[in-house]
Amino acid sequence: MVNTGDTAWILTSAALVLLMTPGLALFYGGMVRAKSVLNMMMMSFGALALISVLWVLYGYSVAFGDDVGLGLLGNPAEFFGLAGLMEDTTSADGGLPAMAFVGFQAVFAIITVALISGAIADRARFGAWMVFAGVWATIVYFPVAHWVFDFTLTDDGTVTHTGGWIANDLAAIDFAGGTAVHINAGAAGLALALVLGRRRGFGREAMRPHNLPLVMIGAGLLWFGWFGFNGGSALAANNTASVAWVNTLVATAAATLGWLLVEKLRDGHSTSLGAASGVVAGLVAITPACSSVSPIGAIVVGAVAGALCALAVGLKYRLGYDDSLDVVGVHLVGGLWGTIAVGFLATAEAPAGIDGLLYGGGVDQLWRQAVGAVAVLAFSFVLTLAIGIVIQKTMGFRIPEEDEVTGIDTVVHAESGYDFASLGSSGSTAPPAGQARATSADMARNTERTLA
Repeated sequence: MVNTGDTAWILTSAALVLLMTPGLALFYGGMVRAKSVLNMMMMSFGALALISVLWVLYGYSVAFGDDVGLGLLGNPAEFFGLAGLMEDTTSADGGLPAMAFVGFQAVFAIITVALISGAIADRARFGAWMVFAGVWATIVYFPVAHWVFDFTLTDDGTVTHTGGWIANDLAAIDFAGGTAVHINAGAAGLALALVLGRRRGFGREAMRPHNLPLVMIGAGLLWFGWFGFNGGSALAANNTASVAWVNTLVATAAATLGWLLVEKLRDGHSTSLGAASGVVAGLVAITPACSSVSPIGAIVVGAVAGALCALAVGLKYRLGYDDSLDVVGVHLVGGLWGTIAVGFLATAEAPAGIDGLLYGGGVDQLWRQAVGAVAVLAFSFVLTLAIGIVIQKTMGFRIPEEDEVTGIDTVVHAESGYDFASLGSSGSTAPPAGQARATSADMARNTERTLA
């Protein structure tokens, strides 16, 4: 029998997580220069459209089909097109309809792909990005989701479904996606940044966010949606969801304070961009740990994440890779810290019921967390590097330098995020007396300078 309360919570959580992708589009869109805002947002919306279709066709089956060997891959044909799932009320979790679980996991796949786009802002062809998104989801995300999220099921001691190796054989704890989502996307972002190379002027020219209010709105939507991301991962409206909710709140708050403190001590001022970035760093770090730490532990996870990520975003200037919007510094570093922190700060009083090193549990859980994190990082980085190189060598991934200077919105999408020319229009086409009419070429050059 369907549990209507749990079903309502999961469907609501799925809607909250879906909202995170438009929120991410706003967050990323505000961080780029004005001439790239539409392209940046389109990469998120493109991922939303494409991955939704692929998930229904075969993605869910690869991630949650019965394992076909060594815990690495689900059977792609088992649920192809979601066949056989529309009337099943037991596949996901007891009284939860299978299709509710399908929808909830779909939005995780969508936002994981969208997260990668921030690393290659300002310089990627949209068509090449869409090809990459489909291939990457197929051979990287769907298998990794199987590793991390697909648990083996038994009925009276008989195995009815075999899941992935990290969730079952390794027994690492990743409640809502520190490995499958954030380490996965962060490693992929680093690989793509290396393939596409640096933006023109990187390290020499100021590339400031063009619209900080958009960034703040996007961060707010991400925080709001993340309660579904973490709370919904309990797959029930229960105590575990409640603990995850509270831990998500307090860790994110602590991370924001940690980031702002680092900015104040290092730069002499705290910024709105720092606050928004601290929010995301805290959300990333608490994602794997929200079911296994206490609220005090969550504060520690968040505070360390905020300070650590605030320092890590500067590594790209020292090491020379151009991670445009700090996917590596926030998602990879924050995901690694949150995943490893479980091994230190987990307490058996939390729903996961595991003690970490600092609670007398020794190093048993710590090494499991480390192995899971490193495995996903290496797998994602190597395969993403290969995918990116193939696309670059065949269809071309990066736009030409002259198009980058002009602005990717104009060249790739034939649009502009801000129509400055219309702001001064009074309805008259006649120039003032004694003033020559500006040519279309003049106006185009002026618009390009404004957008830059």
